[in-house]
Amino acid sequence: MTQAATKVLTAHVPLPMADKVDQMAARLERSRGWIMKQALSAWLAQEEERDCLTQEALADVDAGKTIDHQAVQAWADSLDTAQELPVPR
Repeated sequence: MTQAATKVLTAHVPLPMADKVDQMAARLERSRGWIMKQALSAWLAQEEERDCLTQEALADVDAGKTIDHQAVQAWADSLDTAQELPVPR
């Protein structure tokens, strides 16, 4: 089995955060590096998803697929009243 090439990254983190990483590594019986790779992978996936959703939203705006602010405000104001408005589409 061949290993992927790697690169060492360093970061200064607050001591309480470093302590939590060490505690998690001990609890999971994993290395500190494994914990850091998991955390970085999760963060990268989250940011990639956020970027994808932002690009989709911008494309909707460019295509004119928007909802009037006043319609959204009227709907929000109607929540928890006797005459709730339907969600604007």
